[in-house]
Amino acid sequence: MSAPVLHLQGEILVGPQEVRPEAWVVGGRLTFDRPTAAGADVETLRGWVLPGLVDAHCHVGLDAHGAVDDATSEAQAVADRDAGTLLIRDAGSPADTRWIDDRPDLPKVIRAGRHIARTRRYIRNYAWEVEPDELVDRVRLEAKAGDGWVKLVGDWIDRDAGDLTPCWPVDVLTDAIAAAHDEGARVTAHCFGEASLYDFAAAGTDCIEHATGLEDETIAQFAAQGIAIVPTLVNIATFPQIAEPAREKFPEYHRRMLALHERRYATIGAARDAGIPVYVGTDAGGSLRHGLVAEEAAELTHAGFSPEEALWAASWGARQWLGQPGLEEGADADLVVYATDPRAEIRALAAPDHIVLRGVTV
Repeated sequence: MSAPVLHLQGEILVGPQEVRPEAWVVGGRLTFDRPTAAGADVETLRGWVLPGLVDAHCHVGLDAHGAVDDATSEAQAVADRDAGTLLIRDAGSPADTRWIDDRPDLPKVIRAGRHIARTRRYIRNYAWEVEPDELVDRVRLEAKAGDGWVKLVGDWIDRDAGDLTPCWPVDVLTDAIAAAHDEGARVTAHCFGEASLYDFAAAGTDCIEHATGLEDETIAQFAAQGIAIVPTLVNIATFPQIAEPAREKFPEYHRRMLALHERRYATIGAARDAGIPVYVGTDAGGSLRHGLVAEEAAELTHAGFSPEEALWAASWGARQWLGQPGLEEGADADLVVYATDPRAEIRALAAPDHIVLRGVTV
């Protein structure tokens, strides 16, 4: 059955500075040319129209204990879709979710394969756990298994040291990132602390998740190299709860996590001010629920982002970064319609009026 013809009216937000008064959806694709024979069945949607939102750090197929079944994965994807997230960069999952690609009613997913972590240095059942001499080979395998991304765990609590420490020697890390690039994949990494960020910058990473440990020197390095960050501020908000069980046994780790939490807005604001690309990601699917994209965009405004900058990080900019179209002639009609202007009030993202995925209103 063919998708209906839609007539979009109002403010079509093609880009931060480009607004059109109307557009059409014909055969599931967007066009700015009025169709010559639309027929009688045309549905009109009015409001402020954005490209489908992007959650650039999301875990479909994962919960707090590891891989989940397909029914749970579906519910996760539906929750994201219903919040307006129509494009997901899945930042590591042990579940095979390729079946989602055959479901036109679910968001599009760009996968990073499964996390790669140091042995016994990450959450149980999440990652391939390897030692440094195995890292390059595993990175090559995950580069082939994913959709152009590899996800490393860059630091985690070292129980011998009693604090966050880097997981990989910098020379091995450099070889691993070079191997991913050789396979045509980009590399991102989970990094909470300060030390691991120096190593990932030196090794030539493409992106860092969380990035709470950024300080003046690494901010300058990231900006000079164009290393992107996905802060996941809704996850960083939980650092006190994450750290609390370690208060007595690992006091240095506990202190560091609280300090990273305390300065989180200043850290991400400084990254923004330096010109580091920042994108919206929620870290949903571990211990966090799905559908938090509007909350994460709003969190960026607490770090000094204007609503328009937060929108860029969740829509136009994130799509461009991931190589996916926005509101472009002939592109799949993946879009969200709002009753109020999200450029004026970022919290409008939490209440979409209409969600259109592949040209069909869902």
